[in-house]
Amino acid sequence: MYFPVKNLILDRCKDKDISELNAILKYKELIFKLIVTALIIGSFLFSSGILIKPKFDSEKWKNWVETESEPSLRWDMINSLKRTHELIGMPKEKVLDFLGEPNSKTDSTFSYYLGYSKNGINTGNLTIRFDEKGKVLIYLIGQG
Repeated sequence: MYFPVKNLILDRCKDKDISELNAILKYKELIFKLIVTALIIGSFLFSSGILIKPKFDSEKWKNWVETESEPSLRWDMINSLKRTHELIGMPKEKVLDFLGEPNSKTDSTFSYYLGYSKNGINTGNLTIRFDEKGKVLIYLIGQG
């Protein structure tokens, strides 16, 4: 493999022995390969959306419809929702205003479909359980 720095290193190190120069070149080649590998992996992660997750947006959440172009918008927003909003203790009416109508519900549980979880063909769901006063007791994020 040709590295343009090889001639530069050889010119600057004329008084060093060849084994020392080879060690320097191998080290430089290793660093170069690591940087290229990191750039390739980083490009893939950014382009696939793995590293950049959308911020939670209540309107987008409520209006989301699963499509081929957006199969997992809610799943992608779930970490932002957990980090930026406190669901525990939130009244049921505020949950409805904030997240919209659930995909299924009982008196004590709301369940929201999150779309594909990007783990094979699994899909995710957000289950919210309410206490007897109608406030969020616990929420669970599952996939299966």
